[in-house]
Amino acid sequence: MEARVLAFVEQRWKLVVLLFWLGFCCWLIFQHYDDIRWFRLGDTDDNMRMMQVRGLLHGQGWFDLRQYHMNAPYGANIHWSRLVDLPIAALILGLRPFLGGAGAERWAVGIAPLLPYLLLVFSVTLTVRRLVDPRAYPFVLVAMFFAASTNGMFMPERIDHHGWQLALLALGISAIADPKRRRGGVVLGISTALSLAIGLEMLIYLALLAAAAVLFWVDDSDERERMRAYAVALGGGTGLAFLIFASNDNRGAVCDALSPVWLSDALIGSALLYGMSLLKVGDWKKRFGLAVLAGLIVAGFHASMWPHCLQRLEGVSPEVDRLWLSHVKEARPFYRHGWRIATLIIALPITGLIGWGLLAWIRRGDRDRLRRVLGAMAPAFAATALLFWQTRTGPAAQMMATVGCAALGWFFFPRTWNSRQSVVRVFGSVLAVTVAAGAAVPFIVGFIPEEKAKPGGAAIGKANALCGSLWGLKPVALQPKGVVFTFVDLGPRLITVTPHYSITGPYHRNGQQIADVMNTFRGSADQAHRLITKYRSNYLLICPNSSTTTIFMSEAPQGFYAQLQRNQVPSWLSPVDLGKDSPFRMWRVVG
Repeated sequence: MEARVLAFVEQRWKLVVLLFWLGFCCWLIFQHYDDIRWFRLGDTDDNMRMMQVRGLLHGQGWFDLRQYHMNAPYGANIHWSRLVDLPIAALILGLRPFLGGAGAERWAVGIAPLLPYLLLVFSVTLTVRRLVDPRAYPFVLVAMFFAASTNGMFMPERIDHHGWQLALLALGISAIADPKRRRGGVVLGISTALSLAIGLEMLIYLALLAAAAVLFWVDDSDERERMRAYAVALGGGTGLAFLIFASNDNRGAVCDALSPVWLSDALIGSALLYGMSLLKVGDWKKRFGLAVLAGLIVAGFHASMWPHCLQRLEGVSPEVDRLWLSHVKEARPFYRHGWRIATLIIALPITGLIGWGLLAWIRRGDRDRLRRVLGAMAPAFAATALLFWQTRTGPAAQMMATVGCAALGWFFFPRTWNSRQSVVRVFGSVLAVTVAAGAAVPFIVGFIPEEKAKPGGAAIGKANALCGSLWGLKPVALQPKGVVFTFVDLGPRLITVTPHYSITGPYHRNGQQIADVMNTFRGSADQAHRLITKYRSNYLLICPNSSTTTIFMSEAPQGFYAQLQRNQVPSWLSPVDLGKDSPFRMWRVVG
């Protein structure tokens, strides 16, 4: 029986992965049915993505990604691409004849995030089969179940681009692990180009995979096939991605998206790699020297041609960083999120790194496989290290850690399962799977009672939930259409579920608007009047006790928001009745 099960697992792995994905999708849709029903696009980026898709379906230009419901008539400058819009738009068009417009949108944003998840689980499965053992991949599927940060990027309603980027990163890692060099190089180049077309969030990991492909060639001249295929696919793929997906605003020398900056770097790098692959250099030291020279050429070109892109890619002003970006939670290190959350974030990556290290030790006698293990391991190590800088690297760190977890499971599980002692066989096997899957720490933490939420924290959570709900925004939507001056984080949700316009959202290219909104609520009433009328606003809308208000109350206790909270309302504002249970307070600008 055991032999038959192992044979089925090895031979029918695609079916197993597909069934896992289908089961996981059904479970997620069941768990999040209310979110789908009530159109709970909880993140600002999910709401903005919805508006971007609507713009495409309503005739907005393919290369015009400005959001004209913000900062009218100029629009908010959004640095994304159309690539992620396509599956959402296709789902809406396909479902609309059956569910109507609103129903099609609800279910499209419920289903769309699950599509890249199939690519992700398929890719991590491939990596495990190639580096660990063809029968070891069930362990990576178990570990994926406990990768909460990673799975959070694929939940229904999570239509932002991060899910696709994680899936393409997983595909790139499977390519560097591919023993077939030419195929691995092509897949790595294409996955890199598509990821760059979506955004630059994975740039560090993609650069490490590129370095791995070059170092493979340094170590073994026969790896020129992988490097050559990678160079051709990267250069051609990035060029096509720029031509097809780069927006009008991204055709300039901007640093935060695929633009002439990164296109030129990719093309020069690809040409150099292709040229090196044609050389027959027998000495590894000479190959290493050529690789270093190529890297210096690309770096020198970038520094001389695009010196403005040597700093933070967002390019925000010190004022915007102080007022807004420095308060973004995901931009903080993991250890600044409280011990419980910090532990749950870091546990799986640490477990995975142990597994990666064990795998490298096991493969130390197989030079080819060891090389591929180290190449695939490098981004995992980098993502874990970056958690000490920003929490936003958590999803990538956990995703790549699952491969290391599978290596741990495959190493320890047979040793307990084949024990002659029944206690070790049963409990030891369960323990081995639990530890290897990264489930031990969440299991233990779950038994530690959580501290009671402070009254202030409970009020913030309630306000955040109600102010983003359809119920809470319905009275706002019923007001005559106009420009609503509101918090930065509330803008995207407002324009998505009401007919109103807003000033801005949390998108760094719109630094002036972000600074104006933040300064409005922090400064005097006269300054607020000047800035609100600057944008010809018809309404002022606030959500008392929401997260943003904690900044205003703590850093500007005498500012305009604090005055409104104390009912010190200036004469140029007239109250709008939203009902006694409304989580909002709204005024019409009358002077």
